[in-house]
Amino acid sequence: MGRTHQIRIVDVFTEKALAGNQLAVVLDGREISTDHMQRIAREMNFSETTFILPPEDPANAAKVRIFTPAGELKFAGHPTIGTAWVLANEGLVPGGALEFTLEEGVGPIAVRGVKEGGRLVFWMTHPELSFGDVFPHATVAEAIGVAQSDIVDDVPAQVATTGVPFLFVALRSSHVVDQAVSDRSRLEKLLGKHAHGVFMFAAVGAGRLYSRMFSPDIAEDPATGGASGPLGGFAVKYGLVKRAPTVSIVSEQGTKMGRQSFVQIELDYGESADIPSRIEVGGSVMPVLRGELL
Repeated sequence: MGRTHQIRIVDVFTEKALAGNQLAVVLDGREISTDHMQRIAREMNFSETTFILPPEDPANAAKVRIFTPAGELKFAGHPTIGTAWVLANEGLVPGGALEFTLEEGVGPIAVRGVKEGGRLVFWMTHPELSFGDVFPHATVAEAIGVAQSDIVDDVPAQVATTGVPFLFVALRSSHVVDQAVSDRSRLEKLLGKHAHGVFMFAAVGAGRLYSRMFSPDIAEDPATGGASGPLGGFAVKYGLVKRAPTVSIVSEQGTKMGRQSFVQIELDYGESADIPSRIEVGGSVMPVLRGELL
């Protein structure tokens, strides 16, 4: 038998185990090849699996590689939050620090842990937000199985990114969001190389959004931290959430698929800036399994 590797499974963006978004974290990936990392991620079959490696810069806590069952990602939200929580919970951060930096494919990502009501909630700082291509409403509606009239008229279907691009679509109600259908061939045709997935949402109250995310790689994701930062900027830009110097948003995701998640989003704005100067996404993490990868 070859060397074993410690593995942890956690649920991210939830205060209840067996909800939120599942994540597998391999504590020491140094002797695992890229090919085997991909095969392990396919075996786990979660939306993402992460592998912890020594940092290239000793000032940082760790290097993290992130894999979906289909390929490697340069950056993703719930794997960053979940891996940061595991590192802290396992005592793998030098000095027991709760604020540290992880190295990912897009560069260094700052994370911070905050104790809230007896729980350790982790926040991650997103890279800078940018906006991209706009898609015709009719084309998007056909791809996700809703009527064109179900899309909010004066809000474009547009790509936005802080590292991984997503196509954001504002729908008229949570009921319409739940009516959307994930179809791989239609999503591939719609997205091409423009975006990793399509993120549908509706404003359901002051600072509250109801969301779902489809991609060709994963039929539906229970919680998408990498998309939630851009989501906040998108919702503020187009008036779906009121702009203020500091904006706080809660995005409920995964409810339709039975894995309810709550993603906290915070954005800072200057007096005239269209792009937020700070984007953070945070949430709770629940441990589920400790084991060995053989």
